[in-house]
Amino acid sequence: MKIDSDFAAQLSGKGILTTEILYFRPDYRSLLQTFVWQTMDTAPRFPRLAQFLDHWRQEIDAVIHSIRIAHADWVGPTEIRPIDGEFRLS
Repeated sequence: MKIDSDFAAQLSGKGILTTEILYFRPDYRSLLQTFVWQTMDTAPRFPRLAQFLDHWRQEIDAVIHSIRIAHADWVGPTEIRPIDGEFRLS
């Protein structure tokens, strides 16, 4: 039996980390761009995020304005919420 790698990571203490980075591009200093990234990481130190941000500082020519993170480290069933309504774009 094969175990899902994300589930195995959760059992070892990792959780899903969603990171939103707002940054300035060097050629458009007055325009904020956004980058959203997800990975499995361990709270509270977030070593995978720290490694990614080190890479960003060394290799990417863009200045970070702000970073927002959301982390979920529980192991359990996914929550499903029924939505009563539908939106259509025409």
